[in-house]
Amino acid sequence: MFLIIYNFLNRYIFNNNLSGVSRESGWRLRSLGSALGALLLPLTAMAGEWPLPPVPDSVGINIHFVKGGEQDLDLIAAAGIKVVRTDLKWEDTERLRGVYDWTAYDELAANLAKRGLRPYFILDYSNALHEETVERRAMLLWSYTEVMSPHTPQSIDAFARWAAEAARHFRQYRPVWEIWNEPNIKFWKPKPDVDAYSQLALATCAAVRKADPDATVVAPAASGFPWDYLENFFKSGALSCLDGVSVHPYRNDLPESVGADYARLRQLVDRYAPPGKHGRLPILSGEWGYATVRNGLPLISQAAYLVRMQLINLSHGIPLSVWYDWKNDGGDAANHEHNFGIVDPVSQFKPAYIGLRTFTTQLRGYRYLRRVELDNGNDYALLFGTADGRGKLVAWTTGVAHVARIPAPPPPRPAQMSVTDGNGLRLPLALEGAWMNVQLTGSPVYIAP
Repeated sequence: MFLIIYNFLNRYIFNNNLSGVSRESGWRLRSLGSALGALLLPLTAMAGEWPLPPVPDSVGINIHFVKGGEQDLDLIAAAGIKVVRTDLKWEDTERLRGVYDWTAYDELAANLAKRGLRPYFILDYSNALHEETVERRAMLLWSYTEVMSPHTPQSIDAFARWAAEAARHFRQYRPVWEIWNEPNIKFWKPKPDVDAYSQLALATCAAVRKADPDATVVAPAASGFPWDYLENFFKSGALSCLDGVSVHPYRNDLPESVGADYARLRQLVDRYAPPGKHGRLPILSGEWGYATVRNGLPLISQAAYLVRMQLINLSHGIPLSVWYDWKNDGGDAANHEHNFGIVDPVSQFKPAYIGLRTFTTQLRGYRYLRRVELDNGNDYALLFGTADGRGKLVAWTTGVAHVARIPAPPPPRPAQMSVTDGNGLRLPLALEGAWMNVQLTGSPVYIAP
């Protein structure tokens, strides 16, 4: 087992045994001893590059329930998902000042643990016991109330005390703690305020760290990549306390388009990270999904995008990718928010569930190693390997479906290979000398001896 570079990986990733890969063309995986130094050298030298966890430890999902839901949790575990993200709401757990009731979340944490699932708790939102409640009017037709987000010294202190108590209470489950959800948009009341959020994040991270020195704390869970907001947050000094930077890379474009954003974010993080963390703070994809609305994204495309999101994130050094959402939130086929799930409202599988289950099954125990360059820039071939030297290639295209020539493993080659599609159907694949001719579509396929 090699040395974990920084404490986020030590806290988050289990059993970090790593196999190397030849940098020559082809797939040959070298022994752990001979490859480790060669592989770790570029990883430690390049900012933002990390020894990644094996699949499926990198896979997470968002849920919207706390009590019950055991059938859903069984299905989540069966899909190979390892991390479950959900709100831990302040107003639901402190209904009397200074009195904390964790009963509902105790049930959830225990149910997750029984299935080998790790909680990813979002510390949110406000609490009318400690902050002002404001009445609003909507188009002069009706009124509603909003509780302001913590922005006074008293409410920030109350939030931090609550978060610290949560960290003590749930310590045995090793949660990932995320401070708020998307504070750069409507979820911060009355409007986004990076200075107020930064004060809250600094106080909360320090309180959680004091309550549990081994806690994993991430922020700011930003919606998209709001560059000015992120830079001002980093200027606050919050990176000195955090174990990772979480963002929500939603986009109308393909998953593969995220690379430039990650590169820019890494540069920004490194600019403001304290010396001991320069180049060592991981980026988490804390929430990202595509909705299957009527006359919008087809079901089969959602399945492909989900798997490609997981793959492309690994290729950019992202150790955790959380898909939004587990279940469709409603039955309106035209409502965007109702259709992010990988199962429908009654937990029937959408194609995305099958695609994710195939991904975790095919790559269980494999780590991302490198991208194999192909002639067509729209074609992707990612090489994965195991500690015992097995290799597997995952390939797809962002362009028109076509047959691509992909390098075969170097000699001694097997008599034939196999290709497994996104539904888990495995077919033989003949070799043509040093090449394989593989039909590529937008849905990734898995190629192995």
